Amino acid sequence: MLDPYIPLVLMFALAFGFAAFSVAIAPLVGPRRYNRAKLDAYECGIEPSPQPVGGGGRMPVAYYLTAMMFILFDIEMVFLFPYAVSADALGLYGVVAVILFIVTFGFADLYVWRRGGFDWD
Repeated sequence: MLDPYIPLVLMFALAFGFAAFSVAIAPLVGPRRYNRAKLDAYECGIEPSPQPVGGGGRMPVAYYLTAMMFILFDIEMVFLFPYAVSADALGLYGVVAVILFIVTFGFADLYVWRRGGFDWD
């Protein structure tokens, strides 16, 4: 009865085994000679710019908020595009589902907007 799942279980076992092997072998075969150049941040092959005194080289939080908002809008489009393609076949059920999705996403947008997530200070 469970014979069709054997290849899937074997694939998961193989993936887990490869991950465990990679983590276990990395310290043994990885580089051991560290120098200042290897420990510096990589900025597209150019010399790193000097770090601000107070910031300590940290990225501003606004950068991460912008990245997260991009991901949210991207996910919204990924879910709305299939609906737009097959709107005729889904009928009223599809309309209600998309309206609920947009309302839920709208509440999240309003929350971020009220908290100042879209402000460029």
